[in-house]
Amino acid sequence: MRIFSLIWGVIVFMIFTLALIPCLGWMNWLNIPAGLFGVVFGILGMIGASQAQQSPGPPIAGLVLSLCAACLGLVRLLLGGGIF
Repeated sequence: MRIFSLIWGVIVFMIFTLALIPCLGWMNWLNIPAGLFGVVFGILGMIGASQAQQSPGPPIAGLVLSLCAACLGLVRLLLGGGIF
């Protein structure tokens, strides 16, 4: 779960970066739920890391990447008129 959170965060952030290209802004509609999914996995990974007394570094990185991608995707949709 810990590594999956990090990998998912990187994938979501790459999708967000791709969605910055004009005419691909619709990808943010997929990116926001995927980012929230990554936030949940990051939180679960942090809980699992604390119970196993492991370093919480990868889940925190995945959490931050997913949260940034979801928030920035939402801002991009708001600025582009994608959300009314």
